[in-house]
Amino acid sequence: QFLLVESGGGSVQPGGSLELSCTASGFRLGPHLIGWFRQAPGKDREGVSCITPRSDGTNYADSVKGRFTISRDNAKDTVYLQMNSLKPEDTGLYYCAALWDPYASFCAIGDDQGRYEFWGQGTQVTVSS
Repeated sequence: QFLLVESGGGSVQPGGSLELSCTASGFRLGPHLIGWFRQAPGKDREGVSCITPRSDGTNYADSVKGRFTISRDNAKDTVYLQMNSLKPEDTGLYYCAALWDPYASFCAIGDDQGRYEFWGQGTQVTVSS
């Protein structure tokens, strides 16, 4: 069974930090491009960040640039999303997704979400005072 499991969500005050993790189970994460997405209540799911299999390419939504950092540890089959200076508008359900593309050296936030083959169940992030 191929699974992606997100963890690390929670409730924080504005200006706070969280680190999300996305861990693969049943398959190796290494050959996969990984994307982080989020969905706020009443809004469409949007791309937040992505990282290529060898970490030679990353990308961020304009709304999170300079505050979020994506990284990965293929030996641990895990991708991380460090989120700093959190704002109320960062509130949402955060998902990671995997796309098999072992030679990718670039990823785009606007990539068709339908291309991603595996999705996690999401972890909730709430930023509120």
